[in-house]
Amino acid sequence: MAASVVVPQETRGKDVLPRGLVVLLGCAAAVVVVAGLRAAAWLVTPALLALVVVIAVSPLRRALRRRGVPGWAETTAVVAAVYGVVVLFGLTVVVSGAKLGELLPGYVDRGRELLARGSDVLDRVAGAPGQLRALVESVDTTRVLSSLAALLGDVAGLATNLVFLLALLLFLSVDGMDARLVELSADRPRLGDSLRGFAHRTRRYLVVTTVFGLAIAVVDTVALWALGVPLAVFWGLLSFVTNYIPNIGFLLGLAPPAVLALLEHGPRRALLVGAVYLLVNFVGQSLVQPRFAGGAVGLSTTAAFVALVFWGWVLGPLGMLLAVPATLLVGAVLVDVDPRAAWVGALVRARSPAPGEETRR
Repeated sequence: MAASVVVPQETRGKDVLPRGLVVLLGCAAAVVVVAGLRAAAWLVTPALLALVVVIAVSPLRRALRRRGVPGWAETTAVVAAVYGVVVLFGLTVVVSGAKLGELLPGYVDRGRELLARGSDVLDRVAGAPGQLRALVESVDTTRVLSSLAALLGDVAGLATNLVFLLALLLFLSVDGMDARLVELSADRPRLGDSLRGFAHRTRRYLVVTTVFGLAIAVVDTVALWALGVPLAVFWGLLSFVTNYIPNIGFLLGLAPPAVLALLEHGPRRALLVGAVYLLVNFVGQSLVQPRFAGGAVGLSTTAAFVALVFWGWVLGPLGMLLAVPATLLVGAVLVDVDPRAAWVGALVRARSPAPGEETRR
């Protein structure tokens, strides 16, 4: 009888493919997936936003269900509430945008005057050549109005995405995501647990960010109104929205009202606006809020910033707003379901788990 061949223990679990080839194939697959996401951003972004909205309003559905409200009635109430918020937001943007369109042409001459004064100051102080004066001469009303037309075109494109978002939201609400998650957990318990964790962390993140955003927006609106900056309510709304953009959101919310204050009242008022935003928005959004939001979602400040850059590049401006939920979703699908990928969580989480915490999970 032929002698049996004994396979060494260390070779049984050995990878069939070389480790380097596996890494290269993984990188190639990642490039293909990212390219596909960029190409389909018009579809992926509204779908992801609709999913985040459904997760945000799910506690309202559960509260209505506990009160014995029929399924069709709770779906109607939730969708109507979301639609009402969106309509209110849209009306504010439209009215403020129309007012801004009326104000901008009147600021063209004021902008030229400020640029000319700045050019003269630089000429006297630093002996700078006349490039700035040439820049002043190149600014004209036609360019400003063309930029305004382009801005209105972007608003129209956003309105199209908004209609698509509302349709997706209605379909997701009717389908009943909770029931589908229960069915998924019965077949794939680990995936179901990771998706429930994603929903829980996303809700906590939205609660923390919304509370901070509302507080900061109220302070900004009152301060801008007191300083005489036009459209104070609109800039407060912009401050609230940009609060969902990690790390750099306050800069995006600061630029428009500061420029408008400069054109309306001069450099001193613009500096006061900058001081208010630096004190309120920078401290609140960049220093205090990440400590609460990072603990709520389990992402470090560095990981949140990298996610902001990546998702903004892949999905566009809305990708910056959805950077944290998108990262949590990718982590739930690719990392949390695989125990071998736990090292990825150690790299991006806000803190190291306490001894025995990982085991208790």
